[in-house]
Amino acid sequence: MPENATEVTAAGIARLAGVGRAAVSNWRRRYADFPQPVGGTGASPSFALSEVEQWLRDQGKLAEVPLRERVWQAVAGHPAGAGRALVHVGCALLLVRDRPTAWLELAGAPDERMAALLPQAMEHVLTARLGPEADGVHAAGAQGSGGVYTAGAQALGDVHTAGTQEPGGVRATGAPRPGGVHGASAPEPARVHAPTARDLLPSVPLLRAAAELAAGIGAGQAFEFLLGRQLDANPRQYTLTPPQLAELMAEIAEPPKDTDRAAREQPVRSVLDPAAGTGALLRAVGGPAALYAQEADPALAALTALRLALAGEGPRRAADGTHRAAPGPTVRTGDTLRADAFPELAADTVLCHPPFNERTWGHDELAYDPRWEYGLPARTESELAWVQHALARLRDGGTAVLLMPPAAASRRSGRRIRAGLLRRGALRAVIALPAGAAPPYGIPLHLWILCKPEPGVRPAADLLLADTAGLSGPAPGASAGPGRPPGGKTPGGGRERMDWPAVRSAVLGAWRDRADAEGVSRVVPVIELLDDDVDLAPARHLPRPASGGGASGLGEVRERLTETLRLASGLVPPAADPAAPAHRPLTTVGELARAGALFLHSGTAVPGSAAVPVLTEHDVLTGAAPTSLPPAGQEDPGGAAADDPVLLQPGDVVVPVLGGSTTARVVDASTAGAALGRNLQLLRPDPAAVDCWFLAGFLRGTANHRQASSYASTAARLDARRLHLPRMPLAEQQRYGERFRQLAAFEDALRTAGRLGGQLVQGMYDGLADGTVTPG
Repeated sequence: MPENATEVTAAGIARLAGVGRAAVSNWRRRYADFPQPVGGTGASPSFALSEVEQWLRDQGKLAEVPLRERVWQAVAGHPAGAGRALVHVGCALLLVRDRPTAWLELAGAPDERMAALLPQAMEHVLTARLGPEADGVHAAGAQGSGGVYTAGAQALGDVHTAGTQEPGGVRATGAPRPGGVHGASAPEPARVHAPTARDLLPSVPLLRAAAELAAGIGAGQAFEFLLGRQLDANPRQYTLTPPQLAELMAEIAEPPKDTDRAAREQPVRSVLDPAAGTGALLRAVGGPAALYAQEADPALAALTALRLALAGEGPRRAADGTHRAAPGPTVRTGDTLRADAFPELAADTVLCHPPFNERTWGHDELAYDPRWEYGLPARTESELAWVQHALARLRDGGTAVLLMPPAAASRRSGRRIRAGLLRRGALRAVIALPAGAAPPYGIPLHLWILCKPEPGVRPAADLLLADTAGLSGPAPGASAGPGRPPGGKTPGGGRERMDWPAVRSAVLGAWRDRADAEGVSRVVPVIELLDDDVDLAPARHLPRPASGGGASGLGEVRERLTETLRLASGLVPPAADPAAPAHRPLTTVGELARAGALFLHSGTAVPGSAAVPVLTEHDVLTGAAPTSLPPAGQEDPGGAAADDPVLLQPGDVVVPVLGGSTTARVVDASTAGAALGRNLQLLRPDPAAVDCWFLAGFLRGTANHRQASSYASTAARLDARRLHLPRMPLAEQQRYGERFRQLAAFEDALRTAGRLGGQLVQGMYDGLADGTVTPG
């Protein structure tokens, strides 16, 4: 294998071939000519990508590797690590976008010559986009036109200072302090340099491929795709802000537009994210804006700077005919609370998703910090330290939007600071989001909206409290199924089931109208909140509407339940005729597939990943309609994110592959056209050979599922190919199929009756408890 050749893991091979990792393990055991590992460990070996691609083609398992997959595999298998590879790619994509002619000239040279010439060209675009070098070092408090600065680390590159190795090949001086802090003193930022020729040489094939990808989808979208894959591959390493939430927070803080001015004439506002992470919040900012960011991790700060630079405008044509790069973001590295990189900044807007529940945020050493205007936060109240930092970096009248844990609104240790925020009118709204809006996905996080008090202006006398937790169900188009309460919270709902349009509409409506809306928002006088607890949790002040729509809606629920029970009684199966166990000749789904009697497909889609509704595992288990969510715009870089989903057709049979449930669903006309979701297997029978209801009915047999499932320590997995079916003529299949169809209709009626009955019972309890229903 050539030196520095790209390597790929078993998971990467599975992604290339569109199969599961278990299939790759089987190939290694069954085929003696499968490529041998060239690296990695015994538990997680890596293989040469070129050898794997050739083997897959020889076996007919791969026609052509998509360009985006080849580029990503080159990034993931880079000898210097994926983080360093992304930095190289980001610098190259800046060059491709800002100086395309120079890139084309360089790309025509041999690899070694190209690697030797690239550093100077990259340095030129980095200087133009991220700010010039001033005597080699930028002062900590200077407000430059843009730049990436590190507290003792040169994050982008290849000029390393002595110290510990950071992710992505970045070295930072000194041993890191607890919590990733690199020093309590003010940062000493260093200029970011382009990679050296020696470091770039192994990356040249990757850079050429990345430029080819950028030619199809754009430089910014190409980097978004690769960065997204890196974040997905390391979910425990990063705390992400979902793009929909980032857009919502940016929109809340956006000032009213001046409709009399053109877009280029709108005033440039300054926006700061003091805990930038991957830069999602600043990337969501619309309109002309000067972006400022601080991030503790040097490698992540470098990627964030490149991401924001590539997301911005390209070079503008000046009056003299030359093209000049627009000012780029100002990104600095360091612990924000201990070593603030922007002590003199008075921003128009602060957007922040701070780290939660930090105990080592600097309570002792920052006891007399001037930022604590509202009180010194307790050691357990790191989030209130971030709140006060955001206010300290705002101009008078500026707006801050922070994502906060719900405990910050009610913990007794923070009540004095919350009271101070209310008395001075700094806290303007607390909005509860549905669970699943952002990590940690299991709890409903809050948005705190703050405005820095203006001297001489009377503090606001009220606080907006809003609760959107009831909007975590799917979009309206997906709520018509018998197993899903219309307009209510979906059982098992989460991040893949978030109705972001409804959440956005409710949040923006509550914030802009500042009016009482039953069950959603309430404007509470500050005097009512200044009690012993100063509890600002919206749920405490906004009682949820009674189940079933309150007392007035219970009559309708009762009528629907009565009608459903009447229909269910007519669908009760007749008495069963006992018979001896039948001994029929059997076949398997795998044999039918090899014979062409049916086709098998695995689902890959998730709600929001396609332009059509997605049938999820939850939908199959509950009998609900497919989940309809709008595509997540920023997570789909120009079509480079996923392969085309499998679309359902009438007569398809869908079974879950995880959990051991004996469920099979026949696709009808109302479900056809939806995409097949993850963890689902689709069986598409030939109507001339196999009846769909016959197939679904026998697949649901308990013994059949047991013999076709494999069991791990915590879960069971179904191998659909091993499921048994009796051999029968088509007419006999149809006779069984009609009986199975009647059983499915009875099951749907029972499911709907159970849901309506639950609403009626809970509604009666609520009505009797609050006095809206009398005992009679």
